[in-house]
Amino acid sequence: MKDKTIYVLHANICKILANPLRIEIIEVLGENEINFNDLLLATGALKSNLSQHLSLMVTNRILLQRREGTKAFYKLASKKTAQACSIMREILVENLNKQHEIINQL
Repeated sequence: MKDKTIYVLHANICKILANPLRIEIIEVLGENEINFNDLLLATGALKSNLSQHLSLMVTNRILLQRREGTKAFYKLASKKTAQACSIMREILVENLNKQHEIINQL
């Protein structure tokens, strides 16, 4: 039997991404580096809640953090994370469209 560690690691990343605010953070960041206050405005999240999510994402190397004076800036550690989320959203939309077609046929 082959080593299944990669599946465990993959599942752990999926667990980290399995939160609507974290997915929104990834979408907002896209290819940009954004400071905490701008992320706060873009997401409408509570300050403490956003901070906790960002901390978890930095700890798990989904995001990179850079400090400049008192400001914290965030960016994706890999642009592929945004691409993966975009592909998942495309699959979701395709599935919703198929369901809509089925409902219309009833």
